Amino acid sequence: MELSENRLLQRLDRLSEFTEPGRPWTRRAFTDRYASARDWLRKEMEQAGLTTRIDAGGNLIGTLAGSEPGAGILASGSHIDTVVDGGRYDGILGVVAALEAVQAIHEAGETPRHTLEVIDFLSEEPSDYGVSCVGSRAMAGNLPADLLEYTNSSGERLGEAIRRAGGSPEKLDGALRREGELSGFLELHIEQGRVLESSGTQIGVVTNIVGIRRYEIIISGRADHSGTTPMNLRQDALVGASRIVERVNTQAKERQSSNGYLVATVGKISVRPDAANAVPGEARLTVEVRSDSQDRLDNFLEPLIKWAEDAVCRNDQLRIEVRPLSASHPTDCAEPIVNTVAEAATELGFSSMKMPSGAGHDAAHMARLCPTGMLFVPCLDGRSHCPEESITMDDALNGARVLRRALLSLDCTAPQGVAQAK
Repeated sequence: MELSENRLLQRLDRLSEFTEPGRPWTRRAFTDRYASARDWLRKEMEQAGLTTRIDAGGNLIGTLAGSEPGAGILASGSHIDTVVDGGRYDGILGVVAALEAVQAIHEAGETPRHTLEVIDFLSEEPSDYGVSCVGSRAMAGNLPADLLEYTNSSGERLGEAIRRAGGSPEKLDGALRREGELSGFLELHIEQGRVLESSGTQIGVVTNIVGIRRYEIIISGRADHSGTTPMNLRQDALVGASRIVERVNTQAKERQSSNGYLVATVGKISVRPDAANAVPGEARLTVEVRSDSQDRLDNFLEPLIKWAEDAVCRNDQLRIEVRPLSASHPTDCAEPIVNTVAEAATELGFSSMKMPSGAGHDAAHMARLCPTGMLFVPCLDGRSHCPEESITMDDALNGARVLRRALLSLDCTAPQGVAQAK
């Protein structure tokens, strides 16, 4: 029941070739290139002995029937879309490794008790429609009708794009899987950070996935001529915004602790009038806060805004407004699956450590449906979402081996035992 190392690596190489010319590695969801990659993946699933379908949420699913239909479904997978100029292994490793693990089980000639599924979720990365994790949201019943009305720059609705991808948006009025249908879900992913590499650890056993809050903070002042307005008479919105940016960074450092995870980032700034010879009259900041603690997420913004009102706005005659953009809750991985992954790594002789995921993943939405877990492998210098993203082939193979061993262990677990872990 050994994995085929050559087949795993060849599939990783072949799938990464579906990229925009001169822009490695760009394979945006809903594009023709993405559709071609999915068509290739579907054929690979079928050659591996799996039956394939696309569900109403546009997810590509390969299925290997189990010997006990009542035992439920064990699923594994990730996504094959990328951010612009994104990484070569983010997402696709989890899909290709899941396919290899299930194919190896099938080729061993023993039918698993549980039905096994390999899932390529539609559009995990932030899409051109302003929504991320489209497929896993749809599967879990977390894609409300208002999100289907979001449009891209050409005016196409997300619902229409899902239909182009083979889905049925009119059926997305609830979860696409029945209660109890899935017995467990396990996702392999590159770490997208430096913890594993810096500690020399081979496998990361994910304990939870952070919640994410995003806000737009709007600082308003007065736009004036930069040459004729004395410094003491200015109401410079960008100067005020810059102090808030620094405060976000300082406050996040103060609230990070050894027994909890919290990071905060200002990753987007826009200024009006946005001219070299004008004092900025308005600045907009996008603030993102991530933590594995709901309490830390809930209590980050209020003291920041109070400080800004007292220390910035009052002194510089500025106004501040906050607009919530999005919110997701921290997600705990199911303890029995966490333990199964850790045991699988130990049985195979790999070093491992338990750790949170600072990035969002499809697994967070799947946790609404069934017990869920994740495992990480190191990536070079922690780089991800960039052309330099890289992993060693040994790490890719190690992750696939642990994934297969964990799926086999879960297959031997009574379905009631797995289901109770939720």
